Amino acid sequence: MKTFTKSAFLAAALVSTASIATSETISIAIGHQSMCTDTYTAGIVVKELGLLEKYLPTEGRYADVEYDVSWSDYSSGGPITNQMLANKLNFGVMGDYPLIVNGAKFQETDSLRTLYVAGTGYNLKGSGNAIVVPVESDLYSITDLEGAEVSTPVGSAAWGMLLKAMQDNGIPTSEYVLKNQSPAVGAANIAAGKIDAHSDFCPWSEIMEFRGTGRKIYDGSETGVPYLHGVVVREDFATEYPEVVEAFIKAVWEAGEWIREDPMQAVTLMEGWTGVEKEVLYLYFSEGGHLTLEPSIKTEWVDALRFNHGVLVNEKAIPPLDFDAWITEDFIRAAYADLGVDYDADKATIVDPAVSNMGLPMEIWHARDGVSSYSTLPEFLSAVAVMQGTGALLNATYVYDVESGLKLFGKTAFWVKSGEDYATFLRRGEAEAFASANGGTLVTFDEAIADFITEG
Repeated sequence: MKTFTKSAFLAAALVSTASIATSETISIAIGHQSMCTDTYTAGIVVKELGLLEKYLPTEGRYADVEYDVSWSDYSSGGPITNQMLANKLNFGVMGDYPLIVNGAKFQETDSLRTLYVAGTGYNLKGSGNAIVVPVESDLYSITDLEGAEVSTPVGSAAWGMLLKAMQDNGIPTSEYVLKNQSPAVGAANIAAGKIDAHSDFCPWSEIMEFRGTGRKIYDGSETGVPYLHGVVVREDFATEYPEVVEAFIKAVWEAGEWIREDPMQAVTLMEGWTGVEKEVLYLYFSEGGHLTLEPSIKTEWVDALRFNHGVLVNEKAIPPLDFDAWITEDFIRAAYADLGVDYDADKATIVDPAVSNMGLPMEIWHARDGVSSYSTLPEFLSAVAVMQGTGALLNATYVYDVESGLKLFGKTAFWVKSGEDYATFLRRGEAEAFASANGGTLVTFDEAIADFITEG
């Protein structure tokens, strides 16, 4: 893991003092993705709340500096890397596989390099990426994709997940047709039934579920590899302006705190900033949501990135990557120290949804009255039945997967009824196995609600 010494920073500062003295402006160009939820704490939230400007240095060598901060929005991580290589962006915010491609492509050059300096958020189970089919499709398993047309944003986290999933299930690339489609195009083709399946990153699969156009047949949690995003910066920029990199990381940290403080306010504002429905964002950012917002560089994340690099090597789709030269904790440790936050405590803490979400209540988002919570599924179903009986508009309902602890839309979960008890699942196969083992039957969400409708 790369280490930057204070003497190196001092030397760089002395070298650049003259240039700062004759130039009043430091340009900071950031590439982010407003349609990728796991980048929000280093992207749209920082941008809209002005958090980077809050932390930019203004003393010492920066006393007379003016900053020109620009944000460029991209549909996936690949174009961000291209713009960083062209020296049009200093910072890039992207998912795990694009991060790896970024580091490897830079190291493939004679002199250019990037540094991985912070995370943004993660899901330990790997949820965030998913493969979706049209709702009326007769495909229910990834093994059904042999011979199918499957699209994905090539170079994205979802592309890497798709390759890993196909490798795990013994389906070589020669056995299916892979098409390169942006998230918006892939989602439109799913809605129109023009593609058999589409693999995409957060929150596109949930957008399709919420809008009723798509259905998951494979969730990233099935890969068994954590799902994470992070921040890369050009090394030349970081060497010249280390305090700016630290300021960016402080802004990332505060963005996560801001979301956690009031998730409802956060998702409502983020809907306006991004166009993603607040009910979808709530699935990610509420208590028990898909994402844990925390930027530390954990040993487990480095291991996951190394593993993902191996996945791409198997597909001959990646140059070598020296992880020790690419990853550095120096900037994030300095940022945490200035904030007075215990970095090592954050680094040592990993949130497992199967544990942390145990016992969390189910939720109903009433269009007028907001979100209400219910400790058991029968109470939840009874409340849904009553609300529907009054003609109330329900924005969304939320339950949890028995196996992984992942938060799900009530309408898209697989439901099992066993006697007077109910259970909810992300995947049909696990629901069927649970039903068989417990004398239960699979029922639809509407059928489960109907059990609690009273006459009169």
